[in-house]
Amino acid sequence: MRLRSLGVALAATAALITLPTTQLPAAAAASADTNLSQGRAATSSSTENAGTPASAAVDGNTATRWSSAFTDDQWLQVDLGATASISQVVINWEAAYGKDYKVQSSSDGSTWTDLRSVTGGDGGTDTLDVSGQGRYVRLLGIHRATQWGYSTWEFQVFGTTGGGSGPVQGGGDLGPNVIVVDPSTPNLQQKFDQVFAQQESAQFGSGRYQFLLKPGTYNGINAQLGFYTSISGLGLNPDDTQINGDVTVDAGWFNGNATQNFWRSAENLAIRPSDGTDRWAVAQAAPFRRMHIQGGLNLAPNGYGWASGGYIADSRIDGTVGPYSQQQWYTRDSSVGGWTNGVWNMTFTGVQGAPATNFDSGPYTTLDTTPVSREKPFLYLDGSTYKVFVPSKRTNARGVSWPANAGTSLPLDRFYVVKAGATAATINQALAQGLNLLFTPGVYHLDQTIDVRRPDTVVLGLGLATLVPDNGVDAMHVADVDGVRLAGFLIDAGRANSDTLLRIGEPGASADHSADPTTMQDVFVRIGGAGPGLATNSVVVNSDDVVIDHTWLWRADHGDGVGWDTNRADYGLKVNGDDVLATGLFVEHFNKYDVLWSGERGRTIFFQNEKAYDAPNAAAITHDGIVGYAAYKVADTVTQHEAWGLGSYCNYTSDPSIVQHHGFQVPVRSGIKMHDLLVISLGGKGQYAHVVNDTGAPTSGTDTVPSKVTQFP
Repeated sequence: MRLRSLGVALAATAALITLPTTQLPAAAAASADTNLSQGRAATSSSTENAGTPASAAVDGNTATRWSSAFTDDQWLQVDLGATASISQVVINWEAAYGKDYKVQSSSDGSTWTDLRSVTGGDGGTDTLDVSGQGRYVRLLGIHRATQWGYSTWEFQVFGTTGGGSGPVQGGGDLGPNVIVVDPSTPNLQQKFDQVFAQQESAQFGSGRYQFLLKPGTYNGINAQLGFYTSISGLGLNPDDTQINGDVTVDAGWFNGNATQNFWRSAENLAIRPSDGTDRWAVAQAAPFRRMHIQGGLNLAPNGYGWASGGYIADSRIDGTVGPYSQQQWYTRDSSVGGWTNGVWNMTFTGVQGAPATNFDSGPYTTLDTTPVSREKPFLYLDGSTYKVFVPSKRTNARGVSWPANAGTSLPLDRFYVVKAGATAATINQALAQGLNLLFTPGVYHLDQTIDVRRPDTVVLGLGLATLVPDNGVDAMHVADVDGVRLAGFLIDAGRANSDTLLRIGEPGASADHSADPTTMQDVFVRIGGAGPGLATNSVVVNSDDVVIDHTWLWRADHGDGVGWDTNRADYGLKVNGDDVLATGLFVEHFNKYDVLWSGERGRTIFFQNEKAYDAPNAAAITHDGIVGYAAYKVADTVTQHEAWGLGSYCNYTSDPSIVQHHGFQVPVRSGIKMHDLLVISLGGKGQYAHVVNDTGAPTSGTDTVPSKVTQFP
């Protein structure tokens, strides 16, 4: 059984980045300063209707607009995200323009300073040179020129942030915690052993390490991986970097219990295991991507103790995969020589050699293909030059993406290489310049939100680089644009409550991104554990067509700063966008709904959940006459939704008498289709009365046997 609280007690073609195609007015284009307002949060005193929101005035699209109610006074306000030196404001008026108006700035959004007053305006495009400071800029309409309201196609604010210290430079070295080796590196085994000795049990430590192996053949090594340690090959294909040896995760540090082997990864390597079988005994947040195992793969710890993982993608295992004690697992777009067994929930999509579905009597859910997938960006060497390969989207994929490798290569000088001492202001300045981000291993405290506003921006972390928002700011916002790639980093909630740790798309976003979706891959969120942390929402997805490919959103159940209110976090994942797909969704222990899905035509393939261990009593989680918040709730307004292979477990250690009404709650409609659901009581610590809505048998006392529903409704 997976009982962590008990376990604790036991001790290829280079291409330039595509820039936005919207043309600025000539005067603005001539400015040396940056457009600071595009994609930022915008508000207004009113809107004419739902089709003319404030956000439309800062979206870079001259075919969309904000318009107000048909009265004076009205205002439009934009939050630049940080204090800026403001040099120019450009207002592209629609036919309903302002005759008399002011442009104002503010440091707090409350007290305003006039930057420019205009009387007798004549519409068109007003380019206003100004001089001032502020985080907030607003257009205050005093007298309308027409019977209508105020209407602007675009409201652009130009200036500089980050102290005006000059442009941020791309490229450079990868910092001290990236260990680059080749087959001739002296004492290579010692390097692996030294990092492992430091990281083996450092579950909440600050060490972060990335091993990068240059192409070649490595003989007789065993790279044991501890916490916050990643190993990757630097070839364009996994077979370019051959290990005749092992990459190992085991659980000796925890008495053979692998349920806490989090936060580590292996990518882009070929391994011929020394005894024929490699061991990868992991729990959540431990991706195994682009791997070629020339033998078998054992997913259990030595001694076959408890294990609770896991995730494989874009990998080829020539031999048999043996999960043994693994309670759940998701495998995507891969090939396996065989699959031995399973415990509760084993889900496969696009996997050659996968076992057939048998969920009514066993653990397997198998789909022949994955509807939409795009592999994670990765660092590689082109000769002696570092580049980042950005794979293309695949539809109805089956099997690995390599060696064909459809996609584009970005040179490292198109990335701001983020290292120790980098500030949020500098990171945002780099983004505003058009650079991508490569976070080197480390812990980065943020005093302002990282704002990703350019289409197709890549934000890639090495060695589980960790972002910590301070003073209650959100960690990262992504604008409602095409093709942003978020991959390979951890967001750790700060001590002051953040509203949303990661937000993708502004509220009300509705643009079609189906041709080039934003992807979120191996992006993990933690609230508490490393110390007190607070966040109302972990991840909110407002954009359409987003692909969430492997995430673990975790309100900590052990470690430091853990308690019902000490590390409070109401929601794990909120999905408001339409046509969002989640593949490999792990969300645990939130105070209210772990997943709340309000967008249309959403799909989830594999979901793993535990309800909050520390609910003090049934009253604390009772709402709308229901005891317990569903692990996965589809909003009552939704008409179409589909999901496969979902499990929720309860372990109410604070009050074992709690009987949770259900694990899943969905509207009963023909467009809602739920496949292969299960709920489990872990050792009798609390129970479920039903699986989904009022359907499904109650859990079985202390027997830890799943209660299942194979199809609902």
